Amino acid sequence: MTRHSYLFSATERWLCIGLAACALASVAGAAPGEVSFTRDIAPILAKKCITCHGPEKAKGNYQLHNFATLLKPGASKSASLTPGQPAKSELFRLLTTTDADDRMPQKDDPLPKTQIALIEKWIQQGAKFDGPDAKAHLASIIPRVPHPNPPAHYPRPVPVAALAFSPDGKQLAASGYHEVTVWESATGKLLRRVKNLPQRIQALAWHPQGQWLAVGGGSPGQSGEVALVDGTTGEVAKVLATTIDTVMTLASAPDGSRLAAGGSDNAIRILSVPDGKELRLLQQHADWVLGLAFSPDGKHLASASRDRTARVFNLETGGLEASYMGHEASVSGVAFTEDGKSVYSCGRDRDVHYWPAKDAKKPGKISGAESELFRVLLAGDHVFSCGADAQVRQHKLDDRSLVRAFTGHGDRVYALAAHPPGKWLASGAHNGEVRVWNWEDGKTVSSFIAMP
Repeated sequence: MTRHSYLFSATERWLCIGLAACALASVAGAAPGEVSFTRDIAPILAKKCITCHGPEKAKGNYQLHNFATLLKPGASKSASLTPGQPAKSELFRLLTTTDADDRMPQKDDPLPKTQIALIEKWIQQGAKFDGPDAKAHLASIIPRVPHPNPPAHYPRPVPVAALAFSPDGKQLAASGYHEVTVWESATGKLLRRVKNLPQRIQALAWHPQGQWLAVGGGSPGQSGEVALVDGTTGEVAKVLATTIDTVMTLASAPDGSRLAAGGSDNAIRILSVPDGKELRLLQQHADWVLGLAFSPDGKHLASASRDRTARVFNLETGGLEASYMGHEASVSGVAFTEDGKSVYSCGRDRDVHYWPAKDAKKPGKISGAESELFRVLLAGDHVFSCGADAQVRQHKLDDRSLVRAFTGHGDRVYALAAHPPGKWLASGAHNGEVRVWNWEDGKTVSSFIAMP
């Protein structure tokens, strides 16, 4: 089990039933007059069907991750859709059959009668497609609806999966449940709650000039989103991208013109900021992308994946320049040195690896962690790492010697953020605690539970 599979589990027992019921009701009730594929049907298929009938997996040789593939028959060779005739549409038959071995979705409850009626009505009306591109992924054509509000008060803290300092260091953003909370770094005072965001927030990246805060997250197995939040008002200004699964990591280019996003769909997207145009789609990894980092000149991108590799891409060509295979398990963190010549990576094998960005050969290791590592961060002349042993370690960059271990969290540490001008380091843990440290003397600047 990785850190991503158990984050938020305790809180979700309390929240998910009510939120899911509200979301289901909003979809089922959105069918006045003519049924819309993008508004009414696509959200149902994306939530209930793509996991087994998508680009990565196609049970019965049937895919429906876009409208074009939905129309093609599967192994049965029967027409998936016959416009105007639900009874002759294989898709509708599989959704309504009483045969448990055939009924879709399998290993899940049948679709509610309201959703079945909606799909039936859509087919009766001609099974029309009203999106911009029949080959576009369903996740990209579904109109965005406001996300549920976070709870006014949390019954218990939620794990902190991501942190980000504002460029001036005065504010610290922390991940939450359907929200991001913003705190005064020096005191731990709550400044703002940013709402209308995905269920699980997994990644944060502040624009170098401070006008935007990029937020990545989603609902596991259902959807992912990259949102751009106005740094002044705290309102969601734009959704840069939607994906079929959770966005796990973000990285901002040094000049702020681009944003890299990776996640559970195994892909990396390079997006322009603030318009959200997809500049490149990198699909070299065979499993979740858990960490990303731009080189200082912005020409290269390093990635870390659950497929046990770390990679370096040339962003000018989109080509793969180096693959590091030295990790023996999932890789979750990655960082460039200031000269862009070396990459540091970490993961479940408990070591921080460092290797040449050009060819990934002649690597070295920093050992000493007692359990898996989740993040590695380079700031100033130091290497910082955190992991499941509830510690944050600080090593010198020149000789990799241990400076100190920051202790006191008492639980797994998932998130790191740095403000080099102030020599501040922030860490976030599974128990909801956030600590801001002065890395010069190791003293605590502030400590708080990231819970309204």
